[in-house]
Amino acid sequence: MKPLGLLGGMSWESTAVYYRLLNEGARARLGGLHSAPLLLHSFDFAAIARLQAAGATVELAELMTAAARGLERAGAAGVMICANTMHSLAPQIEAAIGIPLIHVVDVTARAIEAAGCRRPALLATRYTMEQGFYRQRLAQGGLLSPAIPDALGRLAISDIIFEELCCGIIRPQSRATCLHEVERMRPQAIDSVILGCTELTLLLSQGDFALPVFDTTQLHVAAGLDFAFSG
Repeated sequence: MKPLGLLGGMSWESTAVYYRLLNEGARARLGGLHSAPLLLHSFDFAAIARLQAAGATVELAELMTAAARGLERAGAAGVMICANTMHSLAPQIEAAIGIPLIHVVDVTARAIEAAGCRRPALLATRYTMEQGFYRQRLAQGGLLSPAIPDALGRLAISDIIFEELCCGIIRPQSRATCLHEVERMRPQAIDSVILGCTELTLLLSQGDFALPVFDTTQLHVAAGLDFAFSG
């Protein structure tokens, strides 16, 4: 198994899920006492969140590219950003390193297309829902037309992510809020749901929805394992 480099801590709550799932996947494939060779750069998320709120793209890119280079120097064969929103900086990171970056949007788009869905509802942080980088990359194959909640819905879901899930708080009321927002999107002809924030896997699952659900954390981990075991 090739070593994977993880850009994590954004938040550590979901990075812990990545760590567990990657190790469970390695053990499932190799058996016995095997675990995954992982290199982790874990950021202080408070500093990252402040820069996100300020729109400080240059500073964020400098931090992320420096960390990715450090993982490469330490021996990582590929890099995973353990946060959907920070994939807004994927082009800068890819340009700064000589190893592959396993992109969460690409693996998610392939899964949605393979399932025959075309109009996914994207639930995520406001940055991910409102900025073009995520929806445009989903749609670049010409098959997908992602939808997002209205302004109030985007704010409600983003607040749940930052104020609760990133702090380890899981509230049934917040699950109900997310389900309500998806129901309000029905007039947009949605046919599936993307859990487009790595923390949302802590709150929501396929069992909560009648529509097909695409959990980006699970899909990203599966792609990371496939890469690590390739060749």
